[in-house]
Amino acid sequence: MNQESLEIVLGTVHNLLVAEGMTDAATVVSQFPARAEQTGFDNWNGGTEIWTIYFDVPAHDYARLGPRREQIEEQINGRIKAVMEPESQDWYSASIVPARTIAKDWRAEGSTLPREVRQNIVDGLRLEDAHWQGALNDVEFLSRLYDLDQLPSFDRRYTDAASDIWQHTVNNSDWDNDWVFGDARFALLGGAADKFLRFLCEVVHPIVRPERDEALRIVSHMNDQLRPAGWELIEEERIGGRPRFAYRKFTHQGARVVSRARTVADALDAGWMAKEIQRLERSVDIDPDLAIGTSKDLVETCCKTILTKSGVEYTRAMKLGDLTKLVVKTLALVPEGIPEEARGAENIRKILRSLSSIPHNLAELRGLYGTGHGRDGKHLGLQPRHARLAVASAVAFIEFISETYQERGETKP
Repeated sequence: MNQESLEIVLGTVHNLLVAEGMTDAATVVSQFPARAEQTGFDNWNGGTEIWTIYFDVPAHDYARLGPRREQIEEQINGRIKAVMEPESQDWYSASIVPARTIAKDWRAEGSTLPREVRQNIVDGLRLEDAHWQGALNDVEFLSRLYDLDQLPSFDRRYTDAASDIWQHTVNNSDWDNDWVFGDARFALLGGAADKFLRFLCEVVHPIVRPERDEALRIVSHMNDQLRPAGWELIEEERIGGRPRFAYRKFTHQGARVVSRARTVADALDAGWMAKEIQRLERSVDIDPDLAIGTSKDLVETCCKTILTKSGVEYTRAMKLGDLTKLVVKTLALVPEGIPEEARGAENIRKILRSLSSIPHNLAELRGLYGTGHGRDGKHLGLQPRHARLAVASAVAFIEFISETYQERGETKP
C-alpha cells in the first residue's frame, strides 16, 4: 500500500470513528503520522499479505494514552477492516508506537549539563581569546585526555586521530581553532557531562595554563555558567604553587552564604571586595581557616570603602574595631538614636549592638583560627559550618552598613 492509498483509507476510518463517537481513536488517526509496512505473509488461500499501519506518536502523547492504547488500536482495527475487507483479502492492523524523532542533543539533556551551558562556556573562552589548548598544541593537549592512537582518523590518508589532528592543526593549521567542540570523536557538546567537565579541568591545568591569574579568571567565568546547572570547578591540589582543578556537584552552601556580598561590592563599586568574595567562595567549604580570615578582611575593606566615599579620614594603623566604630558614627547607627516611643526600641538597640560587635568577634576568631598567624603542630582548625557562620555574619554586617550608606544618599557627613 502506497502513502496516497493509505491516506484515502485513513480518511474514511477517521470519519467512521467520529460518527461513532470514538474521539480518542479519531484523534490518533488524524493528528499523528502513519506508515504502512508489510510485516508478514500467509500462504493460505493463495497467499495473504499481512500489513501493519504504525501511528508514530510523540513520547509525551504516547505516555498520556497509557492503558487506553490497546482499546484505541482495537477501535481503529475494526474500522480499517470495514474499509478494506470488501476490496482486499490482505490483513491490516493498527499499532500505536512512540515516534523516533528526537533532539540531536538528547545525551546532553539527560546528563544534567545542558548543551546551551556548554556552548556559553565555549563562547566565553572565545570572547576572552583564551585558546582551550593553552600553552600546548592540539595533539599534546588531547593526548592528556584521550588515547588518540586508538581513535579513528577523518582523513583517509591517516589511520588514527593523532596523525589526523596533527596534520590539520600543527602541520597545515587549516582547521578552525574551536574544531574540537564539533568533533564527533570527543562529543564535548553533546556527550556525557563528565567528559566535558574533565575537558574544562584540563583547560585550566597548570601545564596547559601556567599563568595562575589567567586560570583563576577563566575558572570564575566557567563557574558562573556551571553553578546554575549544578556543577562547579574547585581547587583540588597545587602543582608548583599553581592550582589544579577538579569538578564536583555544586552544593550551593558556600555560594549561598557569599552571594549577597556580591551585591554589596557592586553597589560600592569596590573591586578589591570582589576579589575577597571570590576567595571566600573558593574557601568556605574547603579551607575554613582562610574563609574566616577573609571574612574579617572583607568587613575591613567595606568599612574603609564607605569611610573613603564619605570623606572621613582614618589611619592605616587603625584596627578593625576602631574602623567599625567610626563607620557606626558616620552612618549614625548608634543605638541610642532610637526614640523611646518607637515600638520595639529596646529590641532594635540590642540587634544593632550585636551587629556592631560582629567585626570585633571576627577579628578575635581570626586570631584564634584564621589565616595570618603561625600555628603549632597540634593546631586543629574549625569545620566548614563554622566558616559559613563567620562568613554569614560578615555579610550581614556589610550588607546592612552598605544599604544604610546608600539610603543616606551617599552624602558626606
